[in-house]
Amino acid sequence: MDWQERIIIDPKILVGKPIIKGTRLAVEFIVELMAQGWAETEILRNYPGITHDDIAACLKYASNILKAEKIYPFQLLQA
Repeated sequence: MDWQERIIIDPKILVGKPIIKGTRLAVEFIVELMAQGWAETEILRNYPGITHDDIAACLKYASNILKAEKIYPFQLLQA
C-alpha cells in the first residue's frame, strides 16, 4: 500500500500538517492515539470516516519520515 494515496499535505488544512485525505485528522493525531494505547477498532469506531488502510498509511508515513531523519552530532568548541 502506498501511503501517498491517502496522506496529503495542504497548507490550507491544519497549517500544512500531513492529514488523512478527505479529513481534518492529522497523521500525528492518529499515531498519538495508538501511542496512548488505543486499538485500531477504537479509532475506527470513534472516527467512522477513516478506514484500516488510512491508519496503516499513517503508520507507513511516520515510518518513512523517521527513516529519512538524519542526525549530525557536533561538538561545541570551548571559548
